[in-house]
Formats: sequence, structure tokens, C-alpha cells
Amino acid sequence: MTNKWYVFFKATLGPPLLLWNRPTITGSENIPRSGPAIVVSNHQAVMDSFYLPLMVWRQLTFPAKKEYFTSPGLGGRIQRFFFSSVGQIPIDRSDSGAGETLVSAAKGVLDEGKLFGIYPEGTRSPDGRIYKGKTGMARIAMETGVPVLPAAMIGTRNANPIGTLIPRPRKVRMAIGDAIDPHEWARENGFDPGSRDVMRPFTDYVMRQLAELSGYEYVDMYAADVKRSLEAGHGYPAGAEPKQH
Repeated sequence: MTNKWYVFFKATLGPPLLLWNRPTITGSENIPRSGPAIVVSNHQAVMDSFYLPLMVWRQLTFPAKKEYFTSPGLGGRIQRFFFSSVGQIPIDRSDSGAGETLVSAAKGVLDEGKLFGIYPEGTRSPDGRIYKGKTGMARIAMETGVPVLPAAMIGTRNANPIGTLIPRPRKVRMAIGDAIDPHEWARENGFDPGSRDVMRPFTDYVMRQLAELSGYEYVDMYAADVKRSLEAGHGYPAGAEPKQH
């Protein structure tokens, strides 16, 4: 059953976004007509969580940092309404049990036969490239066995750069890749789906699929570590420097 606020979001915010950013999507036929699936996306901008639910015809549920739901004042109430409307559920990332909370929340969504969306990078890309994913996505996939759908966000950082509130009139694209059977992938690559050893290779595989779908460079380093280095004035860590064109 679709959340009534989700329907309201599509009916009210959908048309302006369609006009302003002219979003398009390819590969939507890869989304199963029914049943659970994990939609795995790269993370370019806050507005990713608006564009992707707008263009995917089934309701998506994403985990989101708790701060999106607890900010004070009018702005906080508006933000809470928006993120609730697009199907996001709050996760306290600072909690030592955040990983277990994420897995439990995902299983709850998937057990209901719904789509669960996740950004394995854990934070927005600092420069538009695709960064190393955290293995929570792989754990959910291997424990549930549901299909994994790579969803590449393209151009959203140009439309909604970090620090901006109102999107710019830039075109946005999305590409949905072929579904991946996590258990089948594990066995074909010599892993036991129930083993911890499969988590990192499977995560890396899915992130590289996103890089291929989007055309963005893949960086084998966590985005959060790169952000900390840049914010501290140390520049890019060795091995993460953007290529000169």
C-alpha cells in the first residue's frame, strides 16, 4: 500500500521538478512489478531522494540521517515533512547499533514486499565521483536474498550542489541497471552467501556497476574520509586525487 503522503509528494512537488530539471530515467523495466528489491544508488545530492522516488513508479523507502527529522523551527518542520513524504525513515548514524538498526529497518520494508533504497557511500560524493561503498547493503542483500538494482544518479550534483537549497535548472538523469541475484553472484564467484567474506567483494562489484552505468570515475576510498581530509585543509588523500583532463 502506497503512503498517502508519498502520493501527495508526487502530485504536488512532482510537476515542478519535472519542469525545472526535466528528469529522465532509463532501465525502469528492470524494476520488478511486485515483490521486494534493494535499489542501490550513488549519492550526488540531497535531491537524489526526491528525483529517484519521483521517477520510480513504485514507492521507495530510504534510510536517512536522524537530523533530517529533528531539526528545529519552521525549516525543520518543512524538512521533516518532505523526507517523510518521500518515504525516508530516520537512522541515528552516531549510535553504536546503527548498523543493526539499518538491517532491521531494511528487513521490515522488504518483508512487506516493498522496495528499499540505500546509498552505500553513506554520504554525498564530495566531487561527483563514485566512492567506495559500505558493506551494510551487501549484508542486507545476502541475508534476504532479494534482487539488487543498481540505480545511477547522473547530473543531480549540478542541479543541487552541496550547500544549495533550491535546485538549479539543470537536467537530471537516472539509469537502472539489470537486477543482480546476490546469492547467485556469491556462488558464481566462489563465496558462501552466508559468509562475511562475500560482503566486501559484492559491495565493490555493485559500486563499480554504478560507475559503469553513470560514466563517473570510481574511487576506491570512502567519501567520508576524503571529505574529512578536504575540510581539514589537507587536500585529497593519496590515491584519491581527481584525474587531470
